[in-house]
Amino acid sequence: MKAKILIIEDVPEMSNLISLYLSKEGMETFQSETGEDALDKLEGINPDLLILDLNLPGMDGFEFLSQFRKKSNAPVIIVSARDEDEDIITGLGYGADEFVTKPFSPRVLTARVRALLRRINDSSSEDSSQIIKFGDFSLDLNSCSLKQVKGGKNIRVPLSAKEYGVLEVLVKNQGKPLSPDVIYKEVWGNTFGDITAVAVYIQRLRKKIEDDCSNPKYIETVFGMGYRFFNS
Repeated sequence: MKAKILIIEDVPEMSNLISLYLSKEGMETFQSETGEDALDKLEGINPDLLILDLNLPGMDGFEFLSQFRKKSNAPVIIVSARDEDEDIITGLGYGADEFVTKPFSPRVLTARVRALLRRINDSSSEDSSQIIKFGDFSLDLNSCSLKQVKGGKNIRVPLSAKEYGVLEVLVKNQGKPLSPDVIYKEVWGNTFGDITAVAVYIQRLRKKIEDDCSNPKYIETVFGMGYRFFNS
């Protein structure tokens, strides 16, 4: 699988090990030991996926991720020894797509990278030119992108892979309440996992498309049932 992967890890032995396994899969890898160095490399590399440690010297992983999401929608897998629920939820809230706790199997990490890239590629290659408009927004199901009209111009709204996936599932089921379990299965591709991630991504989406997150216009919470998208 051809892809450019940026590994941001301050322990060279760990970074080299991850790079070795990914290279065996035909992926091109780049390595940074700090968030600052990784940000400098982004424009030249334009990576397809990032693997990010949280405990970095200088700028930590959360700060890096916050700045990165202003520049790119590329998927991010956090790899960290920090396994508290709060760290995982915070990582997802900042725009990570997966969270892998250390110690981990390099083979398992490589499989997750392949699966995430495959889901992104499959979604991007769907034969559909449908553009769904709601309010000032337009969701292009062909390019997997969200744009908003501002000042007469179409401005791209940065979305992580999982944010786009959640929004796409809701939009394709307009008016129909979807449970967190259903959304998780559709977007994450399995039935086992932490479905609280769905609520995290719903909140992230609301911050980007709603005027008032406490009184959402598009993504409604249906108590006891899940979430429903309205295009009024």
